[in-house]
Amino acid sequence: LGTGYDWLYDFLDEPSRLAIRQAIVEKGLKPSLTHNSWSKAIHNWNQVCNAGMAIGALAVAEHEPQLAARMIARAINTVPAAMHEYGPDGAYPEGASYWSYGTTFNVMLIAALESTLGSDFGLTRTPGFAATSDFMLHVYGPTGLPFNYSDAGSGRAGLIPAMFWFAAVRQEPYLLHSEWAKLAASANPFDGDRLDPLLLLWLPKSASRPPAPQALSWTGHGITPVAFHRSSWDPSATFVAVKGGSPSSNHAHMDAGAFVMDAAGTRLADDLGMQSYHSLESRGIDLWSRGQDAGRWKVFRLGTAAHSVLMVNGLQQRVDGMARITAGKPGRTVVDLSEIYRGQLARARRGVQLRPDRTVLIQDEFAAPETAAASVRWAMLTRADVRLDGPGRATLTRDGRTLEFRVLEPAGAALKIYPTDPPPAETDAPNPGTRMVGFEIETPAGAPRRVVVHLIPHPSAAAAAALQ
Repeated sequence: LGTGYDWLYDFLDEPSRLAIRQAIVEKGLKPSLTHNSWSKAIHNWNQVCNAGMAIGALAVAEHEPQLAARMIARAINTVPAAMHEYGPDGAYPEGASYWSYGTTFNVMLIAALESTLGSDFGLTRTPGFAATSDFMLHVYGPTGLPFNYSDAGSGRAGLIPAMFWFAAVRQEPYLLHSEWAKLAASANPFDGDRLDPLLLLWLPKSASRPPAPQALSWTGHGITPVAFHRSSWDPSATFVAVKGGSPSSNHAHMDAGAFVMDAAGTRLADDLGMQSYHSLESRGIDLWSRGQDAGRWKVFRLGTAAHSVLMVNGLQQRVDGMARITAGKPGRTVVDLSEIYRGQLARARRGVQLRPDRTVLIQDEFAAPETAAASVRWAMLTRADVRLDGPGRATLTRDGRTLEFRVLEPAGAALKIYPTDPPPAETDAPNPGTRMVGFEIETPAGAPRRVVVHLIPHPSAAAAAALQ
């Protein structure tokens, strides 16, 4: 309403102006003086509500100067609580979908402050905020699909207007590489999203195609560490992404150590993503408590069993654990998962490598506790058809593309296909066309183990060696 009132003011008659202005004040600004728990939140709801209240306040400031000043001061002073989550280098804890939501409203707030008051009051300089546009560029694979960890959707994104703002502010045209491709791919790329009019403000004046990004890898730390690697920016490139983090984070799943992989224009290692909140809450499931035994973790798509991670003794990952990226360089990432499996394993870490031949190695090193044996399931979710070819070997086929799945260590692993559809509970959403391929390892008390899986999208790829 604030944006419409401001942009269309000259075309509105006085009764319409009065009705809109009163609605902004009486139904938005004044109620927010007492209903404002969101102002203390460290997630997207802080950004969305602060932006809405501040833009509404700026629009009616001539008529309500004191109330408007209070709203604007509150936004400037409280939105940093959510913006600090981007630190230190731009990784967004809640994943791609909520980046589009929370970050876009944050950008709208900053742009409104700048255009009306001539200052962003230092918000753009919040550590990690400008850099988060690189996160959003890299989180999408060559297929156009995101690494859909946490409560992220699984589909391709439409145009993201905020990326045009970031590209202008940073003066980095490469940030629009993927957005420009969306513009070029369709005669009418605008799908009617409510945020599309922002492109009128932020589209660059130059119509030249932006250059491809130079970086083929990107790593972010912070609340949810993530790393993305690709062989090129070509649509047929190989792409692998891996995450750390904690199930205790907002919108997080039991997915520390999860990975996805694209090759030859197809997603081959996948993630189920979120389930509709309404489909669960309407059935009485409490989605928002995060204790170790909370109902949230009984939802199949959110728990450990549905993700491409280690599962120990059939147990969920530890809610209070934190997985950090401990080593990273172009094409290679190591995530320390020891806290995530505290009490289940003595130690655990996962390494992911995109090799020069465009194949991928997933390497896990772990040890059972000194006092107990551990049964560890290694599994990878896929939408490909899976053919088991013998001990440690399988062939995955999807959209006419083939992936060879080879277990290098332990030798002779007995592969299994774990069904994901139908899911275990009546309240779980169906997962048609999906399955998991993997195996189980019995590990004696105190014994260390190493698991190396080679994913080969091209039959001519060379044999792999273990990560060093």
